[in-house]
Formats: sequence, structure tokens, C-alpha cells
Amino acid sequence: MKSVLAACLATALVAPTLAAAQSRPDQQQFFGLYKELIETNTTLSQGSCTEAAAKMAARLKAAGLKDDQLIPYATPEHPKDGGLVAIYPGTTRQKPILLLAHIDVVEAKREDWERDPFKLVEENGYYYARGAVDDKAQASIWVDTLARFAKDGYKPKRTIKLALTCGEETSGAFNGAEYLAKNKRDLIDAAYALNEGGGGRTDGKPISQGGKVVVQTLQVGEKAYQDFTLTATNPGGHSSQPVPDNAIYDMAAALLKVQAYEFPVEFNEVTRTFFVKSGKLRGGEVGAAMQALAANPADKAALAIVDKDKTLHSMLRTTCVATLEQAGHALNALPQRATANVNCRMFPGRTSDETQAALAQAIGNPKIAIVQTVKGKPIAKSPPLDPAIVKPIETLAAKHFPDAPVVPSISTGATDGVYLSAVGIPTYGVPSVWTDPDGNGTHGLNERVEIKALYTARDYLYDLVKTLAG
Repeated sequence: MKSVLAACLATALVAPTLAAAQSRPDQQQFFGLYKELIETNTTLSQGSCTEAAAKMAARLKAAGLKDDQLIPYATPEHPKDGGLVAIYPGTTRQKPILLLAHIDVVEAKREDWERDPFKLVEENGYYYARGAVDDKAQASIWVDTLARFAKDGYKPKRTIKLALTCGEETSGAFNGAEYLAKNKRDLIDAAYALNEGGGGRTDGKPISQGGKVVVQTLQVGEKAYQDFTLTATNPGGHSSQPVPDNAIYDMAAALLKVQAYEFPVEFNEVTRTFFVKSGKLRGGEVGAAMQALAANPADKAALAIVDKDKTLHSMLRTTCVATLEQAGHALNALPQRATANVNCRMFPGRTSDETQAALAQAIGNPKIAIVQTVKGKPIAKSPPLDPAIVKPIETLAAKHFPDAPVVPSISTGATDGVYLSAVGIPTYGVPSVWTDPDGNGTHGLNERVEIKALYTARDYLYDLVKTLAG
């Protein structure tokens, strides 16, 4: 990776070509960094996180970090899935702060997108590209923050560490955060980590067109991710002589049972706080139902209203859904095998074993084998609402996102924070870029970020890291 790093140094400070929306010199420099990371393909199929990490290391070195403060890593089995740990030293022995971001992205097919997903396109007040939000926005901001500190000669009290990782988007493959947590624990040791998972939401209208940010969230815990492989087997036979016992029919019946099954409603301290505060802000029938349900989880009338919102529905329970299916071996033969993937997002504290048991009970067919894709995955844990961390987050949010309250929440998705919390590093998804209610194409087509959201988040996170470290 060092040879890649050396090659990248020459281009580390190339002037951006699409900086029309930026007036400050520091914003233009950030744009160049962001654009370079966006346009470095880091999908599992075609890309290289190792290359992207080297480019970010080159920028940090050009800003003044020394070679021994830049630690690239990769494994022989996954040479393209490497990452980077950068260490910016503090002046005291207080435990460091860790900035975490993944640089891999979800696959994107050019033929499905309106624009090239790996070219940063500026259009109608937005940047379009795969990773524009998830998670190259925050990764770029973290790298830029350390680069600005180095150029300014800033001396924080706490050491600041940065971990750029790969594999967050690919279940079952190499995961850089898991690798660091298990094999390089001392390298990333920290009092706590700041991560993705928080962020803002608009009222549905771009800020440039008179919209407003209605809320910023602080992720305090998340659901745990697990895939289950369901398999139905059968002797098969000639398709001209069908019998009721059929692997495809067995699998279809099993998946319908999964579809119909609802895991029980659960609350913890964070989700109850979210439902109470967000319910008051939201108002109307849904807001009232949120507050009623937080007070009484057995309120069926309130639950019926809340469950119409897919985000709220998912926050209340473990969820499982079929995502892939494959069956049969010939057009003219009875199927010998049918398989399906069921993807589950488990409520904090729930394990893969008990989720598997619930699926088996719901399906009610012992002939359907259920296997966990990843064994021994950590249980999701919610970190404490520490005032020393939460108060600066709220105070600075009031400055950068006025009239948008910060509400604690859990993520219905999953992040690499689960691996850090498993080894004793509490991890918080901090407020960041805002998105529209449609999610801005994250994990889907034509991913985008409002330009003003990106640069406001950059200023906010810079101030937050400086405040927490110094």
C-alpha cells in the first residue's frame, strides 16, 4: 500500500473542477478531497478500498501528518479491502477520540442510473454519486478535519484517531472495523467513537427552495444485522408426474409465514425517548400515537397508527424480510432444492440464536433448514447518554442547525459501530448531513446529497471534534 500512497502524493492537492457552489478556499480544498474519494470506485465487485485509503493518506501527509501517524492495513486474503488508521496526537494522556467511517459503497450499475454513479455530478443544488451520503460524506469530512488541524498547527488535549474501513456494506465478507477490533484493538483504543448513523431530515423541500431541517438525530445504539439461509430439499423427480411434496412450494409457504410474522414490540431508554420527543414535534394523529405507545406498549389502537410508518414500525421491533430466492435445477424436473435469504435487523440486545428460534417457530416446518450466515456476530449495545458528549453535540447543533432539535434514536440499519461496542468502545452516530424524507437514494438509485447539507455538516463536525478533543 505504501507504493500506492507514494503515487497518490503527486495528485493530493489537485484543484477541483466542480467547485462553483463553494466560495471559501477551505471549502474548495475539501471539495477536491470529496470528489477524489467519490470517484474512486470502492464497490466489492470492481473497486479498491486500499486505493481509496492510500489517496486519503496522501492528503493527510501533504497536510503535515508524518509517516508513523499513518498506518495502512490490509490482509493477504483481501488486498483490495484495506483501510487506514491515522493518529493525530494530543497534549495530554486523556483517552483518545476515534473517528470512524467506512469507505466502501453499495454496488451501482451504470445502466440503472441516470448519471454515472462514480462521477460526481452537480445538479439542482445536489451532488449525485454513489457514496455521496453513505458514507463518503462523513469519511471525507473526517479526513478534511485532521488535515485542517495539521495545517493550522492545532494541538488538542485528546489524541484524535481516524479509522477508514472497508466491508461495512458486504455482509459475510472481510470487515475492516471487525478486523481492527479483534486484531488491532490497541491501535484504535479510545474513550468513545463518533460514527455514521445520525443525521438530519428536512420537511421534504430542499433548503435552497425554502425548506427546513426539522430534526437532527443522535444515534445511540443500533439494530444488529444477520442473514439467515433457508433451505428446503426434496428427492425431486420427473415434472410429468408432480406430487404435493415440492421444495419450491415448501419454501413459498415458509416465506409467507415469515411475511406474516410480527416480532413483539419493544422499547428501551433511547427508543422511548425518541417516541416521546419526536411525537411531540410531529404532532397530529401519528405524533399522539407515538406518545401513547411509549406510555403503553400494549395500546393496539396507537400501534395500528404508528405501524403505518415503515421507519417507526422498524424501530419498535426486530424485523425479518426475504431478500433473495433460488430454486430448481431444470425446466423439466421437480425441484430438489430451494433456498432463500431472510435478512433480519435485531432489536438491541437480541441475539441471532433467539431470532433463528423465532423464525423456526413461525415457519413451523422442521423440513426447512435455517442457518446463520455469520456466526458469533456481536449483540448490538446502546452506549450511555453521557452529558459530556451529548451536551456539546446539542449546543453546536443549535448553532449550525437552528430550530432542528437533536433527538436520540437507534438506527434501523446497521453500522460498524457494533464491532467497536463489542470491545468496549461506546459508539455514537453524530448529527451530520440532512436528507429528504425519501432517503436521497441511499443504497438505491441516483444517490444524492444537498450541497448546503454537506458543507454545513462539515462545519458542524469540525467544530464538534475540536470541542470534544480540546
